[in-house]
Amino acid sequence: MADKEKKKKESIFDLSKYIDKPIRVKFQGGREASGVLKGFDPLLNLVLDGTIEYMRDPDDQLKLTEDTRQLGLVVCRGTSVVLICPQDGMEAIPNPFIQQQDGYG
Repeated sequence: MADKEKKKKESIFDLSKYIDKPIRVKFQGGREASGVLKGFDPLLNLVLDGTIEYMRDPDDQLKLTEDTRQLGLVVCRGTSVVLICPQDGMEAIPNPFIQQQDGYG
């Protein structure tokens, strides 16, 4: 029973390395926001500070415009989070699923 409780509390995401760093979050429905990650829980509820929402084009809801809205300190519900990425960009890594073709052909 202790093993089940331990597994339940363990998250597959390690967001602790992004604490106090700017991140960008995409939500179900197409909304996007960025802010400094202040906290999170195993359900992926996020606390962001200095949050900016990127406004969508009224004619095409899938397109973002240059307009933004300052939101400040917000709590993002984990069930609506689709994507989390660092604001500074990402580091490219080799694709582990592609087999090397050295020696073939």
